Amino acid sequence: MSFLRRRAALLLRPSTASLRCTRQASSLAAALKEHAPIDVHPEVQEALAHGQPVVALETTIITHGMPYPANLETARSVESNVRKVGAIPATIGLIEGRVKIGLEPHELERLADVRKNTSVVKLSRRDIGPAIALKRDGGTTCSATLIFSALAGIKVFSTGGLGGVHRGAETTMDISADLHELTRCPVGLVSAGVKSILDIGRTLEYLETLGVPVVSYGPTDDFPAFYSRHSGFKSPWRIEDPVSAARILHAQKQFGLSNGALFAVPIPEAYEAVGQELQRAVEQAVLESEANGMSRRGKEATPWLLRRVGELTAGKSLASNIALIENTALVGGQIAVAYSQLAKERQPVASHPHIVHKSPASVTDHKSSEPPPAKLVIVGSAAVDITARADPIAGAVRANSNLHTTAPGVVALTAGGVGRNVAEAAHRILTSYSSDFSTATALISPIGEDAFGQLLVSETQQVGLRTDGLISVPKARTAVCNMVLDSAGGLVGGVADMDVIRTLEASKVTDILEKHRPSILAMDANMSHETLKSLFMYAKERKINSESCSIFAMLSHTDNFEAFLYDSEPTSVPKSTVIFPAIAAALNSSSISRAPVTFATPNLLELAHMYQEACASPLELTAHKYWWQVIDEMGLGPDFRMELDQLARRSAFDGADAPRVNLSFLVDNGIAQMAINLLPFFQHLVIKCGDRGLIAAFRISGEEASSFAWATHSSNIFARQVVARSPSGRSVVVLKHFPPIPVPEEKIVNVTGAGDSLVGSMLASLTEDPAAFEEPAALDRLVAQAQLAAVYTLQSEHAVSPRLSTLADL
Repeated sequence: MSFLRRRAALLLRPSTASLRCTRQASSLAAALKEHAPIDVHPEVQEALAHGQPVVALETTIITHGMPYPANLETARSVESNVRKVGAIPATIGLIEGRVKIGLEPHELERLADVRKNTSVVKLSRRDIGPAIALKRDGGTTCSATLIFSALAGIKVFSTGGLGGVHRGAETTMDISADLHELTRCPVGLVSAGVKSILDIGRTLEYLETLGVPVVSYGPTDDFPAFYSRHSGFKSPWRIEDPVSAARILHAQKQFGLSNGALFAVPIPEAYEAVGQELQRAVEQAVLESEANGMSRRGKEATPWLLRRVGELTAGKSLASNIALIENTALVGGQIAVAYSQLAKERQPVASHPHIVHKSPASVTDHKSSEPPPAKLVIVGSAAVDITARADPIAGAVRANSNLHTTAPGVVALTAGGVGRNVAEAAHRILTSYSSDFSTATALISPIGEDAFGQLLVSETQQVGLRTDGLISVPKARTAVCNMVLDSAGGLVGGVADMDVIRTLEASKVTDILEKHRPSILAMDANMSHETLKSLFMYAKERKINSESCSIFAMLSHTDNFEAFLYDSEPTSVPKSTVIFPAIAAALNSSSISRAPVTFATPNLLELAHMYQEACASPLELTAHKYWWQVIDEMGLGPDFRMELDQLARRSAFDGADAPRVNLSFLVDNGIAQMAINLLPFFQHLVIKCGDRGLIAAFRISGEEASSFAWATHSSNIFARQVVARSPSGRSVVVLKHFPPIPVPEEKIVNVTGAGDSLVGSMLASLTEDPAAFEEPAALDRLVAQAQLAAVYTLQSEHAVSPRLSTLADL
């Protein structure tokens, strides 16, 4: 066994645990959840979200590989070549300690102007943590670019030359980190082979030991040597077209292989003639580096050698360097385009869903004409709920015996899912108002082409809800939630297979939204972050009926009514902030005149999490100038705090027999303060306070502050409301408590859809009367109806109680 093989064997002998961790690829979502300082350029983010081709580009070439301004011109040219073939360039670098996946023009110029930016560092894996912590600027090497490409889900990375085994590595142990990174990152690296200043033979041997496929891209299996098309070594594999390269990457993905692949693209033939002259200069530069000790100075060696080769060749090496980089960018772009097309053809997530039904307006109308546009559109999950509820006596026996066995009971199969439940609740209530509202509600949700999908279509039609927004995804499984309930209807456990919602593409949703132009768009938090953000920005950018579309954020995942009545542990705290990146983008996109999100319905724990995330980096929403502007405009003073203290002493319940529980948590736990601080981002908050009812917190600003009824109302502690007007009269803040509706425990059948009914009822009220929050009596009716809708569902075997169709009669 050679020295390099022995060293590789030692390096590649991790523990089982570490090997398992290595194989688990990092994700951008996970990094952002840890508040990693990463900024993805909007163009790159949009491309990745829709499966469009993206090519990663490094920045060490800019910061340490070429003189200014040739480096800047080359960077622009390389990005242009990627775009020429239909791909999106994602140049990766570090700016003030933040990783940039896709650079703005001014950021590219900042890294390129090495005369002014003399402290910019060269980033390999080992440098990432220190450079970020010290907020430095940095150019990413091959290894660092591979890391961030894999993190973002970019499958192709184009560069000039790959690092490798240095000459004399058998004594210096000088081996580039690029090689090991190719074992960790499932990215196709497109380069002009290996720099001829390295030991090419040992580099290929080491790559073989590491298990990285080496593929020559061209008419021969010659392995290129940067400036030369021939190194004297052969590659084990050869291809001649981008589709073959894409198939290699796709095959590795299918089998879950964590390594990348090296595609070696020879320099254009026009530059082969100077190859021999450049090689002689390389040999001389290597000898000089050994004599002056530069060869032993680690990462400083390669830039020095490249500069020295340039000096010895009077600039000819720079022209060749630029040519090969531009060439690999073209090839990388072609491979990325081919991979994108292949993924869309073969992967269910990237497939092209189609509308299941151009359905009639109701189950009794079988005309082929499409129903009229919907006023309320709900985007979220539709699922089949399988609920198993133990017989009371048998369940008690099983619990006491502590046996792992089955128990007699009732198993039911019903249509469910957060989005579908909310849509059904809203539809039932709106239809009870008037037959004109029979097509006012539309649900957009993906389903599989299976029996469960057919069941969802059938059940949705049966309640009269339109199905023209159900999107069939080939080869995907329809969402199923299998729940086990105790004899009292409480959730014991279960399994949720909800992955299909992640296949929902924003472009498909916006195509449907264009047909409706709804006045309210409601979204649940089960979608991917990218889809959620795209839909949010769509709603903010489109003008509907001369006004912006109202955005209703259904933040809860399952939104069980337990979190509304009984203050149990909610299941959706992490999901309560998935809309925050979209809010941040809205704040920075243009001038803001109102809160980005019109309505949101968090519970107490979600509210606290939202407030913490709004204050925390990297978003720091509460540091935005818009937040300060709104808070100043509110003009809340000592009177507001005094009235809030008085409200906190009120009982949370009505009636002489009500428990002696007051509203002190509003102040003691900072609930009111957190809600006020979130109003710049959420115009209306309805906070579910467990067994202590609801809190409505909202703000009216501008000319509306004086025209709506709240302008004439004052704080009334007996009515459980605090009303604060700014000195300018251009802002009214309302905080109002609504006591819960008592429900005897013996009358509770299940808690799995009551929260959805609450939200669906609110949406129905707002669809009928968009200004319901701005008129005190209308707000009281809205909340009373919503609470009653939730109670009806608590007492029903169905995910949404059919009794909601009778609410208008009350």
